[in-house]
Amino acid sequence: MKAADGKNYLTDVADPETILRLVQSVPSPKAEPIKLWLAKVGYERIKEIADPEISLNRARDYWKKYGRSEKWIQQRMLGQETRNKLTDYWRNHDIKEGDEFAILTNLIHQEWTGISVKDHKSLKGLKTQNLRDHMSEAELIFTALAELSTRQIAETIKATGLIENKDASRKGGKIAKNARLELEKKTGKSVVSSNNFLPPEKKKLK
Repeated sequence: MKAADGKNYLTDVADPETILRLVQSVPSPKAEPIKLWLAKVGYERIKEIADPEISLNRARDYWKKYGRSEKWIQQRMLGQETRNKLTDYWRNHDIKEGDEFAILTNLIHQEWTGISVKDHKSLKGLKTQNLRDHMSEAELIFTALAELSTRQIAETIKATGLIENKDASRKGGKIAKNARLELEKKTGKSVVSSNNFLPPEKKKLK
């Protein structure tokens, strides 16, 4: 892997699941705090499966903590519900999770915004952050409209497989695009923006 000095070095790597399993296997008192944390997180996850409202409340509290308004939070959660219904449809109509989900998601996004998900994140100065968590209320609404339209079109034509769902995704995204252009024409303001909820950068000490 490439290091800070620009050179490549042989590096041991692992995915998060493997790293956590390694931590669990470490026979050292120093690993106990992490093991206790893993047990706590696991227990909380079990509770969330039994009562999904716990997870929703956790998300709401998280967004409140970082200054999101009630209106924004409501739109974010409604948008997630719309997203989940779309991915449920894909999952049941021969779309593979992972790459194919990403292809269709990017297709919808690029159709309504005019830019890819990657470029939208770059515009907002995001790296590993979730794009939707940094969208404006308008961006969330148009994203939801694009995904709702995509699902309803897919259901109407009984889209199955990647090719047919690509067509539905383009059409769904176009509906949101037309609505976006109409709003921008009336307001003179761009819906897609560089605004985000990142904390301000600390000034470097001289």
